[in-house]
Order: sequence, then structure tokens, then C-alpha cells
Amino acid sequence: MDNVGVLSVVTFTPLVGALFILLVVRGSEEDVARNARWAALWVSLFTFFESLYVWANFDYASPDFQFEELVTWIPEYNIAYHMGIDGISLFFVLLSTFLTPICVLASWDAIKVRVREYMIAFLVLECFMVGMFCALDFVVFYVFFEAVLIPMFLIIGIWGGPRRVYAAFKFFLYTLLGSMLMLLALIALYLEARTTNIATLLITHVDPQLQTWLWLAFFASFAVKVPMWPVHTWLPDAHVEAPTAGSVILAGVLLKMGGYGFLRFSVGMLPVASEYFAPFIFALSVIAVIYTSLVALAQEDMKKLIAYSSIAHMGFVTVGIFAMNQQAVTGAIIQMLSHGVVSAALFLCVGVVYDRMHSRDIATYGGLVHRMPKYAAVFMLFTLASVGLPGTSGFVGEILVLVGVFQVNTWVCALIATGMILGAAYMLYLYRRVIFGELTKESLKSIRDLNLREIAVFAPLVFVVLWMGIYPLSFMLPIEVSVAKLIADYNAAIAAAGNAAAVAVR
Repeated sequence: MDNVGVLSVVTFTPLVGALFILLVVRGSEEDVARNARWAALWVSLFTFFESLYVWANFDYASPDFQFEELVTWIPEYNIAYHMGIDGISLFFVLLSTFLTPICVLASWDAIKVRVREYMIAFLVLECFMVGMFCALDFVVFYVFFEAVLIPMFLIIGIWGGPRRVYAAFKFFLYTLLGSMLMLLALIALYLEARTTNIATLLITHVDPQLQTWLWLAFFASFAVKVPMWPVHTWLPDAHVEAPTAGSVILAGVLLKMGGYGFLRFSVGMLPVASEYFAPFIFALSVIAVIYTSLVALAQEDMKKLIAYSSIAHMGFVTVGIFAMNQQAVTGAIIQMLSHGVVSAALFLCVGVVYDRMHSRDIATYGGLVHRMPKYAAVFMLFTLASVGLPGTSGFVGEILVLVGVFQVNTWVCALIATGMILGAAYMLYLYRRVIFGELTKESLKSIRDLNLREIAVFAPLVFVVLWMGIYPLSFMLPIEVSVAKLIADYNAAIAAAGNAAAVAVR
């Protein structure tokens, strides 16, 4: 495979697979369902191996965008189909392609109606997610960023739980409203710089007064996606009603789009405004970490508990991004990747018992270790990773964020550190009530342990969580170079703005 066009191949292979399932897969209902599952699995696996090729050929020493593709799209407005990745976006592409085949495999027996349409929705969603992380033109970025809503809306609204329509519309309206303001910001940015090229805009000086308004517009969109307190209320509803695989991709990848947007647009293009609003972000993030952790402690629904824990973990990410030093930003990216894998795995753990008992209430369970020892071991690893146990992926991101934030503001560091204590409280409380104790409930006495398909789903997630925890350098090397460039450009822009203000005062 030649490097020219490799990102387009990774991006659009799932779309080709979706068209194949739509146009070619025919037969009886059973045949269509079986063939759609296998086609989606093979296409998503092939896409994952294509993304591994990108990682294998990535130059760790270069902070610049790599595998660039540029095709003129709308020449009169200087808009182009422009793709490329750097150390920041590389692993988000890999995360998207890694979780999709796991979602397909996890849905194998769980989804029994409209299987073909379900698999098409997931492949289309993968195409849009990968395209968004690769886009280097903000028009292309915006198209992919918004398009992700459509298949996710359908996945929640058609294959979700009893209140799926309410949850789907709430998810759609919250994210769409924020994105409308982002569109206005992008138009203003274009009128200011006369280009839609993200790489050019990253080194363009934008008027500090305009930066403030643009930053607030971007914040409206990305804060909803992360989601930050107080615009987080759509997430627990969406998670509870979404099918298991929908929750996996929602927590695993879609929440990361907000963090990625902050890095690429807010901090990268609007450094003066980012510095000005950093205390505001710190305040909201501290509230998110402490408040949502306390709310998680009170939950009786397993999915809701993990959903609130996601908001708390993403609070670490937003603090890390706006602390703007090497450790904090690198830690924020590692934390996003770790959370993508760990939260996905926790939702899959809930899905395993939900498929057997059709209940997500913690009170339904208890003493599962007696009947499901393999499940108990897997669930324990991901619980400890969520808590941030050394040797798991969860520890690396959190400790780097805390070290970085400590250099900026010790009070903020101390307050978000309480999130680790509260995290241990609610996750271990969940684990104890579900797994330990006596097996007294009659309904649980015949429950089955993990089958081969479920072991195949969890095995790669276990591997990645331990790999990131034991040898994080393999992930940090490409990230650190791009982060160093981002911070250098940020500091230079702040210094230049300070000098210009000093001259203006004289």
C-alpha cells in the first residue's frame, strides 16, 4: 500500500463495507443477518490492520502532519479535501478502528432485529470517526464531526432500551446546538484568515479580542461532547438506553472528540483566549470530578454509574489540556486513550450480565464469583484500571495529569486528586455488590460464565490495558513530539500577544 492515499483508504474502507452489505447481502432473514455480521467483522478487522500499517510507518521524531493528502474541493473558497495525522491524532484513529470490530463481535447475539441495518450503521459511524480525526481542513472536519451524530442517533433510537427515543433526541439536540455555535466560529475564522487549512490556522495570529468570542463558541460544542458539567445530562440517558456496543463507542470514541477539539482548535488556534479561560475550565472540571463522582456513588443502575464515572475521568482530561505543560497535555491524551479502552470494557462487562439476566440493577446481582470466575477476574482488572492502579493504563494518564497540574496550581491538583479516592469508592463498591458475597438469589444459580466469543471480545482489551500500564513509552513517544510543538507554539503566541499589548500601552 502506498503512503499516498493511505488515510483515505483507512477512512472509507468501512463505507465500502457498508455499501457491500446494503447492496450485495441478500437471502432469507437469517442468511442476511449472518452474512451482515461476518461482512461487518471482516471489514472492520481489515480497517484495523490498515490503521496498524499507518502506526508502523509513522515517524516518531517528526512533529509535523504525516501521510498528508490534498485534493482541491471548492477552489473559489480555498477549501480542500485535506487529510493528515500527527502524534496527537494517530492513536485516536487507532482507538476508533480497534473498538469497531469489538463492537461488532459484542453485538453478535445481542442484536436480533434489523441486523443488516445495525452493522451498516456501525461501519458508517467508523468511517465518520476516523475521517474526523484525520481531517486537516476544518470544513471536512465539521462534516465528519456532525455526520457522526446520524448513525449514533439511529443506533440509540432503534436498538436502544425502553426510553430510547427520548435519549436519542436529547443526545442529538444537545450536541447539535453546541455545533451550531462552532459553525459560526468556523465561518468567522475563515473570514479572518481566508483559509480553512487547519495546519495554516495553527500558526496564524488571530486578533485576541476575536479569539475570546471564537473560544466561547468552540467551547459550547466541545464541552457538550466531552461532556463537561453542567452540559453533561445527556450522557447518562444516552448510555442507559443505548445497546451495549452503542455505549462502548459512545464512551470509547465519541467523548474523545471533545477533548481532541479542545487540543486542535481551542488551544492550538486560540492560545490567548485559552490562557484567559483556563481558570474557568479548571473550576468546571473540579466540579465535574467531585460532583459526578458523588452522584456515581448513589447510582443503582450499573450503566449509569459507569456513565457518571466517565464524566469524572474526562474532568482530568480537560484540566490536563488547559494546564498546558508537557506532562499535563501528554497525560490528558493518554488518559483519553486509557478511558476509551477501560470504559468500553466496563460497558461490555455490564452487557455480559445484562444479556443473561436482562437487568442492569446492582441489586439484581451478588456472589457472581461463585458461578462466573472468569468474568469476575476480567471485571476486576477493568475496575482496578478505572481506579488507576499502577500497572494498568488508568494510572499513567492520571499521574501525568496530576504532576503537570501541580506545577500550575496546587489547589486544582489537590481537588482533582480527590476524584481518584472517590473513584476507588464507587468502583470497588460496585464490584463488591455484584461479584462478592453469598450466591443467594435463585435466578443467579444457573448463570453461565464467559463463552468463547466473549473471551475473544475481552482479550484484546485486557492486553491493551496491561500494555499501556506496563510499557507506556510506546504510546508516549509519538505523542510527546507533537505535544512539545503545540506547547512551543502556544507559549510563543502568548509571548507575542504580551509584547504587542505592551507596545500598545506605550
